[in-house]
Amino acid sequence: MSTHEPPGRDSITVDHLRPDLTRALYTHMRTARDLDAEAVALQRQGVFPAYVSVRGQEAAQVASAAALDPGRDFVFPTYREMASALAYGVEMVGYMATHRALWHGGLYDVMESRFGAINAVVGGPVPHAVGWAVGERMRGGQGVALAYFGDGASSEGDVHEAMNFAGVYGAPVVFFCQNNRWALSVPNERQVAGGSVAARAQGYGMAGVTVDGNDAAAVYDAVTEAAARARRGEGPTLIEALTYRVEPHSTSDDTGRYRDETEADRWRAHRDPVVLLRAALVEAGHATAEELDAIDTGAKKRAEEIRDGVSTAPEPDGSQLFTHVFRETTQELTRQRRIWEEEVQP
Repeated sequence: MSTHEPPGRDSITVDHLRPDLTRALYTHMRTARDLDAEAVALQRQGVFPAYVSVRGQEAAQVASAAALDPGRDFVFPTYREMASALAYGVEMVGYMATHRALWHGGLYDVMESRFGAINAVVGGPVPHAVGWAVGERMRGGQGVALAYFGDGASSEGDVHEAMNFAGVYGAPVVFFCQNNRWALSVPNERQVAGGSVAARAQGYGMAGVTVDGNDAAAVYDAVTEAAARARRGEGPTLIEALTYRVEPHSTSDDTGRYRDETEADRWRAHRDPVVLLRAALVEAGHATAEELDAIDTGAKKRAEEIRDGVSTAPEPDGSQLFTHVFRETTQELTRQRRIWEEEVQP
């Protein structure tokens, strides 16, 4: 078994950021933490077929999303970016409905939200982000694409091809790798040659940055700079946010088969991003403990409201199985719909 010890320092600083921003970051992170717990419970109750936890990665997700402009930019998530969606302003009942397998990619408006549908293809969002970014540049827009992927996905061919394409064309993309040290059951040292994802940026002619993924302020700064660089026409950036997956890869995973759980316990105890940010806000004078307690109460209430909303969301009409399959329907699809209407629907 591999061991990934948390960094030596156990504090962060937010002095250079606005108090309203840091409080917003904390609010989103605290809400995501509570909603994550609710989502795991929903899976255990049979409401969700499966779920992937974001616990321990809230800083990387919330701060990266908060550094973007929802009016111009577009986010391309994997299957683990619930906290990013929350911070980006996505309608969360509709977003979480994806985990109930309701309709095509949830019940929220992807185009209006400028936040892509959950993508379960490993590395899949990365070429999509590059394609959008190239199109955005061609039409003269100032939008930036942010592509999320994990350390495991960094070994996928799609990711390398997309990065090379983006480097050649100077596409306005922020490649954001959440390196949580475990590609499902495989540790970094067994699948990331050279030990660093960010170091690969040089080969694609782009900037490469490594950042503490559990430090919300550091992540916010890195993405803000990368997005500004892209808007100036200086090309893409590859950011590697070093974090840790303290929970199983998914609700069907058994971490005891491949890692020592005392390792995860140390990360929980010393590098919990929510705890780190809370302490930093108090230290910087951005909020009092009492004010943060009030935020915690509000976050828990909102998480429960989202839980109740997604639990009771009505299932879509079965006829929608035939919607958006093809731009123009086919004879076979028409035949299947007719059979459904005559024999299947109540």
